[in-house]
Amino acid sequence: MEKSDKERVKSKNPSFHEDENPHKLGKTGEEVALRYLLEKKYKIVTRNFRFYRGEIDIVAYDGPTLVFVEVKTRRSEDFGFPEESVDFAKQKQIRKIAAGYLAKTKLRDVECRFDVISLSFHENGDWDVKHIKNAF
Repeated sequence: MEKSDKERVKSKNPSFHEDENPHKLGKTGEEVALRYLLEKKYKIVTRNFRFYRGEIDIVAYDGPTLVFVEVKTRRSEDFGFPEESVDFAKQKQIRKIAAGYLAKTKLRDVECRFDVISLSFHENGDWDVKHIKNAF
């Protein structure tokens, strides 16, 4: 696992309110992660790629490397860090979906990487973004 980048991102939309449901929180987190990656000059290929019984949140290129990104979002860290929910079973599922993506798109001989973007929401509208490159 590579060193992770962590920074505070000021909310510029999308906004999230504490009383909204977890699905909305997750989708808002994906929007924040997408903007973060675009600011880092990643080239977004697709979002919410579904295969088998799962989904990869973001598929993007970081230079020549194809990156499969799992986004995890929490309202707080009271029950652990968001990235802790990407356990072995989840990693196995993401790998399987990534293999399906490569087969479907007929990509061969491309360097791949699995990243996790961990987001923690703050009441003032800011987000803590932790980007773990080569997470597994």
